Amino acid sequence: MVYELRTYVIPEGRMPDILNRFETITFGLFEKHKIEVIGFWTRTDANELIYLCRFASEAAMEAAWESFREDPEWAKAKATTEVNGPIVDEVISYTLSPTSFSPMA
Repeated sequence: MVYELRTYVIPEGRMPDILNRFETITFGLFEKHKIEVIGFWTRTDANELIYLCRFASEAAMEAAWESFREDPEWAKAKATTEVNGPIVDEVISYTLSPTSFSPMA
């Protein structure tokens, strides 16, 4: 297993928009493209949304994201939800491999 830690830096005042998009649109598309989210958080000290995904391998992770990004339903949803401007300023992504002693190994 590999994990991906994703942090989205959200523009001021747009957190409700990104949370709504995840809850009403993105999670369904993630399921369709085999992107398994195992945790989701907002920071109390910054305008950031953070989530952790699990994949069988790095190749599976890359294939899932490629499939997701190419999905016309995603393109339409992104355009619709960003009609008043972007709801993500920056995406920071780390691929993580659990250690042998990790409870997630």
